[in-house]
Amino acid sequence: MRTLNIGILAHVDAGKTSLTERLLFDHGAVDRLGSVDAGDTRTDDGGIERRRGITIRSAVAAFTVGDTRVNLIDTPGHSDFVAEVERALEVLDGAVLLLSAVEGVQARTRVLMRALRRLRLPTIVFVNKIDRAGARTDGLLGDVRRLLTPHVAPLTEVVDAGTPRARVTRRPPDGRTAQALAEVDTEVLAALVDGPEPTGEDVARALAARTADGSFHPLYHGSALGGQGVAELVEGLLGLIPAATPGTSGGTEPRGTVFAVRPGPAGERTAYLRLYGGEVHPRRRLTFLRRESDGRTTEVSGRVTRLDVVGGDATLTAGNIAALTVPGGLRVGDRLGGPTDRAPQFAPPTLQTLVRARHPEQAAPLRSALLALADQDPLLHARPAASGATALLLYGEVQMEVLAATLAEDFGIEAEFTPGRVRFLERPAGTGEAAEEMPWLDRTRYFATIGLRVEPGPRGSGGAFGYETELGALPRAFHQAVEETVHDTLRTGLTGAAVTDYRVTLIRSGFSSPLSTAADFRGLTPLVLRRALARAGTVLHEPYQAFEAEVPADTLAAVTALLASLGADFTGTTGGDPAWIVTGELPARRVREAELRLPGLTRGEAVWSSRPCEDRPLKPGNSGPGTGVGGHSGE
Repeated sequence: MRTLNIGILAHVDAGKTSLTERLLFDHGAVDRLGSVDAGDTRTDDGGIERRRGITIRSAVAAFTVGDTRVNLIDTPGHSDFVAEVERALEVLDGAVLLLSAVEGVQARTRVLMRALRRLRLPTIVFVNKIDRAGARTDGLLGDVRRLLTPHVAPLTEVVDAGTPRARVTRRPPDGRTAQALAEVDTEVLAALVDGPEPTGEDVARALAARTADGSFHPLYHGSALGGQGVAELVEGLLGLIPAATPGTSGGTEPRGTVFAVRPGPAGERTAYLRLYGGEVHPRRRLTFLRRESDGRTTEVSGRVTRLDVVGGDATLTAGNIAALTVPGGLRVGDRLGGPTDRAPQFAPPTLQTLVRARHPEQAAPLRSALLALADQDPLLHARPAASGATALLLYGEVQMEVLAATLAEDFGIEAEFTPGRVRFLERPAGTGEAAEEMPWLDRTRYFATIGLRVEPGPRGSGGAFGYETELGALPRAFHQAVEETVHDTLRTGLTGAAVTDYRVTLIRSGFSSPLSTAADFRGLTPLVLRRALARAGTVLHEPYQAFEAEVPADTLAAVTALLASLGADFTGTTGGDPAWIVTGELPARRVREAELRLPGLTRGEAVWSSRPCEDRPLKPGNSGPGTGVGGHSGE
């Protein structure tokens, strides 16, 4: 039995969940066809998902065709849940990118295709809803080549598109397919130029090879609700996307990644693990590597107390997915063995909000619930804030609404969220040192000696702490008190923003036995650290978003003038009549203004998409944190 792990990706409402239901039903995995409208689908099993009719969390379901097990990963379509898509991409063997034959290529579709092409993940394009009024085929193919990828060829044709009589016929690889393949396959190009012309078998072989390496994209048509074209799509999946490596027995150490976590009825956490090598069986002791929010790597060990392999096998082998439970609980992103070849590259969220319990007696349960939810999604970044509130980082307003509903339904907690604000960050500008010697009863009243050096760390490293003092010079409890206090203190920098990408080194230490306690080191560390940070100086950074705007040709000048006035840095302008595509990067705090003003400049014809990309030093004259500037993230 070979295994294919296939992701279903699309813009919201393109039909991902409906296609998943159709595939499961047609191959006997479920005995009735679920409906998004009726709220009884297999993968959208949460109450919020069923009421809103959207996918919030990635879900796994499986069906079997001959000797192949296909694990389907249904992913969210809304941009606020980009973290779920990010984690799914890492564990896939291939993807199906859905388009609606009515709505066509949408903003989110383009963002997803860019990610798929960057990862060179084998991808099949499926044009859904061919039986809906207004469905297009030939014109849509031109849009796909212009807006998604030029390297695409249809392997099906549609008769009576846009009517309930729509049906799909196969279109075997032919000369038109060969012409398209010649742009990415040198052997096909040579055969077309120098002869002899490639045979149908030659074209089919090249199609499979170029699909497998992610450079070419076969296109199929169909209807998830009506079932047309789904058999042809499955045929393409089995024939064009290479299967995962078969499981191996023996002493190979297991390697894998946790890409989803679900809470259980008794408070336990079930983790979904994709295995790349080795095997895992019940009761086996595993050690996972976890990257903490401050940049440190820690180990999480425990025996597998529950193992449910998707497909029903007793042992998890390489290429497969299983739900497992380990005492102490796993988090999304925990890795078994070394790092994988395909690491997530989506930027972290930039919208910050404060959460408070509506009823004061629920303040402690609220914080516990948010920390539990942050374990399921480490990009949530929950941390304590002033006045008993909890600070959260999110991708957008829809995610905030879903989080409020989750707290109410799953935890029984009514929570209030402040309006989202863009999150600023500080980074050390240079190196600074400070020290305090004991006893300073008249100044600090702490029996401790501490010297600290603050300096910049590598970009993306978070925070790191190290020692230059002699090993064993301090009791372990004192060392731990200093390290924990350093990271806690740097949650607020010189301007009030959090400090990141820093390295703090303990360069001097001392204590007096039996007078000194850990509390002395916790009390003195912030005083020394603040002085060292002030001497190092910090640079305030603000988040940017990469944007893409498709606008009518006659509005190009007005649109670029608007974006320039908002602080945009342009990276490209392509196209012509009837539309231009403008790309660039814009401060996140100005994105919402761009979204609100574009329709008026473009007669409502603009197509806008944006995503978090990086942060940059705040330009002179701009406002920093605490100004109340509204933020927005997504499309």
